[in-house]
Amino acid sequence: MKFNVRGKKLDVTEAIKSYINEKIGRLDKYFENPNDIVATVLIKLRGNLQVVEVTINASKFILRAEESNKDLYASIDKVSDKLERQIRKNKTRMSKKINKNYIRDFILDFDEPEENDDVIVKRKVVEDKPMTEEEAILQMELIGHEFFAYRNSDTNNINILYKRKDKGYGLLEIK
Repeated sequence: MKFNVRGKKLDVTEAIKSYINEKIGRLDKYFENPNDIVATVLIKLRGNLQVVEVTINASKFILRAEESNKDLYASIDKVSDKLERQIRKNKTRMSKKINKNYIRDFILDFDEPEENDDVIVKRKVVEDKPMTEEEAILQMELIGHEFFAYRNSDTNNINILYKRKDKGYGLLEIK
């Protein structure tokens, strides 16, 4: 796996890069072509916490995790474990025949503007990739979000999938 490591409000040393390569690089065993995968790692300070964000973007799916701790190396350990848990948790969904071609090369990109309460603080462009409800659930679980917008490959309508408090999923279909 290749790494794009950036620091926000701090310098990223070779020791930190090496530790990231060691810890997050152990996820290589879960990918067919790990040399084609790029993991973007953003390290930033939030108060007295060291925050580590990792995003791994495949052609169809995105893995993302964020962890914070007073110790940077503990944050890296936690985020690595979290990503591995996401992969293991969704192993059966990803291993189904219909999803086999969706879990391959990864690339990523994320920028976060400063926080403000009454304005749009982040705008995201999402590719319009038709997918089934099952694929959308898998994608939503992999990125760790509470909702996911996608184009349904069966109906060609825009759908919004969301997690319900009762542990199920809800689906809004826009016609």
